[in-house]
Amino acid sequence: MKNKFLLIGALFSMTTLFGQNDISDARNYPVGADVTITGVASDGGELGGSIRYIQDETGGIPVYGFGTVSGVNRGDSVTVSGKLKDFSGLLEVDPISNLVNHGAGTEVPAWNINIVDLGETYEGRLVRIDNVSFSSGGNFAGGTNYTFTDGANNGTIRVNNGSSLVGQAIPSGAQTIVGLLSEYNGTYQLLPRDMNDIFGYTAPDKKIEVLVDGTPLLDGSTVHIGTAASTTMELKNIGINNLTVSNISFGGAAAADFSTTVSTGVIAGGANQTGTIDFTASTTGSRISVLTIESDDPDVSAFTLNIYGIGTDELATEPTVGASAIAFSNVEAYGMGVSYTPSTDAEGYLVVWKQGSAPTTAPTDGQSYLRGDMVGDAKVAYVGDGVAFNPRGIRANIDYHFAVYAYNGYDNYIDYNQAEVLTGNQMSGGEQIGNYYAGISSTSPNLIDELTALINPHTTSSYFMYKGLMMDGFEVMDTIGGDSYVVCCYSAERKVFSGAFDWTATGYSREHTYPHSWFPTFPANSTYGQEEDEYIDYHNLYPINQNEANQPRSNLPFGVVEEVLFEYLEGKRGKDANGAMVYEPTDKNKGNAARTVFYMATAYNGTNGTGHNWAIPSNQNQEVLKDWHFQDLPDNYEIARNELIYSIQNNRNPYVDSVDFVCYVDFHTMNYNTEGCEGLGLTNEFVDNNLSVFPNPSNEIVYVQLNGVEINSIDVKDMTGRTVGTFSSSTQYVEVDVTNFNAGTYLLNINTERGNLVKRIVVQ
Repeated sequence: MKNKFLLIGALFSMTTLFGQNDISDARNYPVGADVTITGVASDGGELGGSIRYIQDETGGIPVYGFGTVSGVNRGDSVTVSGKLKDFSGLLEVDPISNLVNHGAGTEVPAWNINIVDLGETYEGRLVRIDNVSFSSGGNFAGGTNYTFTDGANNGTIRVNNGSSLVGQAIPSGAQTIVGLLSEYNGTYQLLPRDMNDIFGYTAPDKKIEVLVDGTPLLDGSTVHIGTAASTTMELKNIGINNLTVSNISFGGAAAADFSTTVSTGVIAGGANQTGTIDFTASTTGSRISVLTIESDDPDVSAFTLNIYGIGTDELATEPTVGASAIAFSNVEAYGMGVSYTPSTDAEGYLVVWKQGSAPTTAPTDGQSYLRGDMVGDAKVAYVGDGVAFNPRGIRANIDYHFAVYAYNGYDNYIDYNQAEVLTGNQMSGGEQIGNYYAGISSTSPNLIDELTALINPHTTSSYFMYKGLMMDGFEVMDTIGGDSYVVCCYSAERKVFSGAFDWTATGYSREHTYPHSWFPTFPANSTYGQEEDEYIDYHNLYPINQNEANQPRSNLPFGVVEEVLFEYLEGKRGKDANGAMVYEPTDKNKGNAARTVFYMATAYNGTNGTGHNWAIPSNQNQEVLKDWHFQDLPDNYEIARNELIYSIQNNRNPYVDSVDFVCYVDFHTMNYNTEGCEGLGLTNEFVDNNLSVFPNPSNEIVYVQLNGVEINSIDVKDMTGRTVGTFSSSTQYVEVDVTNFNAGTYLLNINTERGNLVKRIVVQ
């Protein structure tokens, strides 16, 4: 058993992203990064055959892999390489690319902590909590959480299905609990491995416990007292025999600013002594001292606390240098990692970001910020002492600009270095189509079968994993005050919530755009572990407000509502022009919905799919969907989403990648449509032979002409779908002035007398 010597802040300890040495370093890498760790397994399959918790002296982390970890026993020393993954809040290595078992090693003892310490600092570690009791009796059941308490604070243990604890009696009275600290959706849970991890608590001979303002602290903790002149401190002997405190002293450069009324002497078993830490600042800036309490505690003879006060200017000492060498990794359409070399004397970093151009406003000294807060024209992407992070809500083809401010201090005493600001920018990825559609042509009468064969077979995940893979970090985005929000794909509602995303708490669900009841395989089995591919296909699942959007839509066809019977924000249910009941989603997602229906009808149709006819129902007007498809073309969100699902399922939605495929499919019969886009009055062949867009790329004027056809107007949309300009002309050609546009990709919606067409341009 050991006490963790915890030092908070760069003034006391510094780990860097560069030169990974241990598990603590690895945990500072951004999600998606490749890491290699060496440590000893603290479990041997008691928590499941596919996961092992690996420890070294600096920290712990679980590694996950079906079959890969099956031969690792408790106490084995292993070296594991793989990618960092966030699974519902738990940082783990998954997938594992390589594992070497070195045989029996020396197990890392449990870290002896308090309930109040159950948090990110000890996530992944084997920990021990003494002198607690369970809040309920009876027997342990699988898949169940149980509360334990020290009388003032509560903690949680999780008993997994299949655990040897299942069916065992929940012990009464004072207990010691040992377990691996996990996290699920913001709740930290102890995972006991077996009943040997829960045993009756035996008070030690003598043991010191130090409380500041009523909170028990670990040896080496940092206490933030701000400008308070007096702070309560209590020394408690939680042993049964006398504890002798022989010396209490302050050290460090600011030692003279601190004193205490707590005296030395004997503290009887179970007794305590209470006094104060007194502080009088002698100058400005950070005033830090190390308080040492010496006693005859056999485990910790010199208990230390770092006392962090603030000087007469009510600001911490500004860092002398900023961070340096910003770097970007794992750049995709849907995410990226950001890292930097740390300052030599900063305790933390505030990172702001902005789309398209550099942030122009600096943070204000004396003001603390949370992720999502606005700093002038930019938003806080990260705040903390780490040197790597993954910004949430990355979208395709956007130039993201970052500014990193080093700071010292906390709360309203923060002082930012505004002279040495680290800046950098990175364009997110775009479509990674490559040769995916090689050999496939819209002119082939076998187009549908060829697309179905291309899409299948594909990798499947699960309904359960959708949250971790699609919601956390992609659909979920930052808003002010450290809160988050998610957008309903039907109503455009921005649902704001605190903490980790949870389906039940937000009232959201992941639901099928191509309704489940339309499946020719209905009812596809959705039991966990037996989910059919078509039921769990992520291309068909979007986050939706369950009561206000998903239930009103139900399995209705999509259409244009003329008579509204129910409306919630931008989604409505009612009658179309023919008196049929339909659902109309927000304009922002009409194209998304159409392309999803087209995908499902194509992906699972015929012998290359499920063996069934996946034609859309006759009451679903395919012309409405095709109109929506062209009116709401794929934006940077949908492109990023398609790339993310491609990384998970290894298949793409062809109607996102190629807008003209829909012209050649009759989705009511799932037959090839030889007329192509004749219904729009513009064939691909005609457009290819007669459309001129020049120059492309450009940073001035782009000339657009369609020989023989009058262009009514041209709408220019950015990759978010926002119209940034409209141009027209009385001549045969139209001049599109892009002089004042930011660099990037844009879509020209060309409206003609014979229909509409779309062309991409690049602004330099």
